[in-house]
Amino acid sequence: MDPIWMLAAEWWWVAPTAVGAGAVTAVGVRRRQKTTGRRLALDAARNDLRNAQREVVERRRAVKLARAEHARLVAERTASRATNADVASTRRALKQAEYDAKAAAADVRARRARVSAAQAELPPASQADRYPLARLRHAHDAVTARWMDYETDPAKLIAYPVMSDGKDPAMSAFLAAARRARDLRPASSSVTPAEYAEYRDAVADLERAFDVAEYTAKERAAGRDPDAGQAWQETAHDVLSRSAEAIDKAAGAAASAIAAWSARRKPHKDEPPQA
Repeated sequence: MDPIWMLAAEWWWVAPTAVGAGAVTAVGVRRRQKTTGRRLALDAARNDLRNAQREVVERRRAVKLARAEHARLVAERTASRATNADVASTRRALKQAEYDAKAAAADVRARRARVSAAQAELPPASQADRYPLARLRHAHDAVTARWMDYETDPAKLIAYPVMSDGKDPAMSAFLAAARRARDLRPASSSVTPAEYAEYRDAVADLERAFDVAEYTAKERAAGRDPDAGQAWQETAHDVLSRSAEAIDKAAGAAASAIAAWSARRKPHKDEPPQA
């Protein structure tokens, strides 16, 4: 018998087995890709929630450490081994740690809401145009179209020159966000939840940056200063910070006075009173 036919007769079972395995694998890959595409926003939101929960744990630990350090410096100041400035510094660090912990807790709540929203928006498997990545690309294209409207409309070019001024801070920030969103835009529909989340955040930053640039252009076209409101907020925050520092200094002075009074030796009952 021909050796080729002998080999074929011996390994005849390999071909149908390989074909069957390949078919199962292909179906599995397609099913996995469809599931990933449909559940992409939900998977990314769950990953974000887990990361935010870990951040909360770290921030709460930082608050405990900052509180302990502040208590230690307060005791050291009472014993005249630390200054008011040292205590004020730890007080500011404690406040910052508490603010960070509150922000992290708020972020967890926001991430939970995003998970719920992603579950509610889970599209049917048959509607690929409503898959998360497709919707995200549409949002990206919508911002680009809004921007190009300012670039191609002569009337808007004259009315809102800031929208074409790359040196303007707001417009410069928008252009930087546009480049980042463009670079992170997936070339295909096969992306991981982490890649989707990065692109999702880039598109969200792009939308915010465009809104700021558009607001700035319209305010300046109307003869108003778009930074006036922000300047007032920064001034108010600075006043509050200075007030907190003044309270810390007053508390430190009071503590020093109490410590000095407590350390003063009281006269014995047999001693004559000092003149």
